[in-house]
Amino acid sequence: MTFSIHGLAVARGIAIGRAVLVASSRVDVAHYFIDAQQIQQEIERIKRGRDAVVDEIHRLQDNIRLMGPKDTPQELKALLDVHLMLLQDEELIGGVKFWITDRLYNAEWALTTQLEIIGRQFDEMEDEYLRERKGDLEQIAERILRAMRGQADPQIPLPKSTRKSPQAELLLGDTVDVPLVLVAHELSPSDMLQFKQGVFAGFVTDVGGKTSHTAIVARSMDIPAVVGARTASQLVRQDDWVIIDGDAGVVIVDPSPIILAEYGFKQRQGELERTRLMRLLNTPAITLDGQKIELLANIEMPEDAEAALKAGALGVGLFRSEFLFMGRQGKLPDEEEQYRAYRRAVEGMQGLPVTIRTVDVGADKPVNSSQKEDDYLNPALGLRAIRWSLADPPMFVTQLRAILRAAVHGPVRLLVPMLAHLSEIKQTLALVEQARAELLRDGLHFGHVELGAMIEIPAAALMLKTFLKHFDFLSIGTNDLIQYTLAIDRADESVAHLYDPLHPAVLQLVAATIAEARSQGKGVSVCGEMAGDAQMTRLLLGLGLRSFSMHPAQILAVKQEVLRADTAKLASWAQDVLVHDEPASLMASR
Repeated sequence: MTFSIHGLAVARGIAIGRAVLVASSRVDVAHYFIDAQQIQQEIERIKRGRDAVVDEIHRLQDNIRLMGPKDTPQELKALLDVHLMLLQDEELIGGVKFWITDRLYNAEWALTTQLEIIGRQFDEMEDEYLRERKGDLEQIAERILRAMRGQADPQIPLPKSTRKSPQAELLLGDTVDVPLVLVAHELSPSDMLQFKQGVFAGFVTDVGGKTSHTAIVARSMDIPAVVGARTASQLVRQDDWVIIDGDAGVVIVDPSPIILAEYGFKQRQGELERTRLMRLLNTPAITLDGQKIELLANIEMPEDAEAALKAGALGVGLFRSEFLFMGRQGKLPDEEEQYRAYRRAVEGMQGLPVTIRTVDVGADKPVNSSQKEDDYLNPALGLRAIRWSLADPPMFVTQLRAILRAAVHGPVRLLVPMLAHLSEIKQTLALVEQARAELLRDGLHFGHVELGAMIEIPAAALMLKTFLKHFDFLSIGTNDLIQYTLAIDRADESVAHLYDPLHPAVLQLVAATIAEARSQGKGVSVCGEMAGDAQMTRLLLGLGLRSFSMHPAQILAVKQEVLRADTAKLASWAQDVLVHDEPASLMASR
């Protein structure tokens, strides 16, 4: 019987194949108290379990190196790095030791207790990407528990045959092996290696979000995927025929011949569309009326520069430097480590500009293990981003020095997040000058950087003239701008439906920012999700935007919209959208 399961669409496309099921592998944990003389023994058990998992990850990294960089996306390497970082996290290990030593919990109980405490911290994080690292932490804990029991990780049970069903032959014919799709509660790094070997055409998971590591890897490899499908791994049976609609976030189980044929057609159309898009790779992004559009990439690691170039990006519009800072538990990266990372990104872009955003961490993204979740009441409005940096000038100057030094190796733009006050602007500029003076004093070479400000708080969007007196360019962070304008917590499912990029107030702030920057001859770009949404491209072009920054996988789809657009004709339509009570209705009619 045909039925459908709904989840989150995280990687577009259609996948059709037989289900390979990985059942939920949660480990049951015994809870008991130990004697004082057993403390060291329990601590050693935890250490041995952790070391076993570290060894496993090192083996996976060795396999990746053997496979070569062309067969393995940087996202998987980053995933393994994150898991190693979590395994070495002092808050995790130190907390486990506390529960064993002070409360006399057995090792497994201590581990799961500390996992619950750290998990609550992740739940409070405002940043969606960082919040979903909780899933990585849970995977690590489960692997340690299995290692302590002497159990291997559950392997993906590949079917022994590639038989076809009569329905599938309507689509696949007699000469094509049946594709496989993976259905799991969640996926681990070792599971991801299966994708590198071309085993699976797509996947479905019960848990996860749009910025989970599994979703990121899927997008980087252009694999159709649906996550957050809740009970998919319980409802789908081994060897069921499954259709994954990565565009709609729908999974269809045991499809009828008619449905199978319909999705087979959609799949072929999608493949043709991707082929057509690849032909645009070397085509300049110029509108029908001759406007040159700058398409940039958002990156998170220095190694992501390679993917940005392959996608045809004209530079990096957002390098999220906070990924160098997270999980360090007070041991923040020093100047040399930061300099080397920034330099790799700059050199990796081969002379194209790189915009480095200063660290965006703080109350909701703690970098110090001594910080507790009740130290702040509302993390989205707390000591984060530039507020956190200005609260620790030596740390901030260290980062500024590293960025200025990296600018010797290529064009660099420095972007400051979450500014709202003139006093913050003045403090920031003063510290930039201090960093320059120190480098000059120390005899270290440094380059020129353009200075930019993120517009992600309504207060900033309402004082643009002040901002533009001090900065060379602006970058609109639409994700936070929408959240703060509409007072919507994106992490709260009960109000998530109110998160609306087409809300008239949001569009007015975006339009005003673009118009004011252009009137003063200053650069302006959008680096939030709106920039990578091809359905928003024409509206942003009509509002005067000429610089977009997005995930590399989104560049060609946006470029296609650019090539089809006439900005002169779009301008009047965009103004109609701005003054309309329900902009979405006009968008739909365009």
